[in-house]
Amino acid sequence: MRLTCALILFAVPAFADGPVVENVTVSGDRFSVTLSHPDTGWDHYADGWEVLDADGNSLGIRELLHPHVTEQPFTRSLSGVAIPEGATVVYVRARCNVDGWSDDLFEVVLDN
Repeated sequence: MRLTCALILFAVPAFADGPVVENVTVSGDRFSVTLSHPDTGWDHYADGWEVLDADGNSLGIRELLHPHVTEQPFTRSLSGVAIPEGATVVYVRARCNVDGWSDDLFEVVLDN
């Protein structure tokens, strides 16, 4: 009798903490966003954030061009964000180069 044994390995993704929007300040058309993310280097880092209106339309994206391994949390700004007239709230979400956009939205109540 011949016994054949097969070893099957399943690739299981390693889930790390996603990027988190810690704080947002708005001054006119300028958004300053503080993010935290366990950046490990070029292989896994927070690579952007986006301002969305209440309907989920993008109002502006800030690309982050390098890891911030030793600078956590960190703040970056984006000017020229056109907020729709009458808007009372917008949302900010973050992205990393491995996991993509976070499902978590940070609500920003606007002073009108």
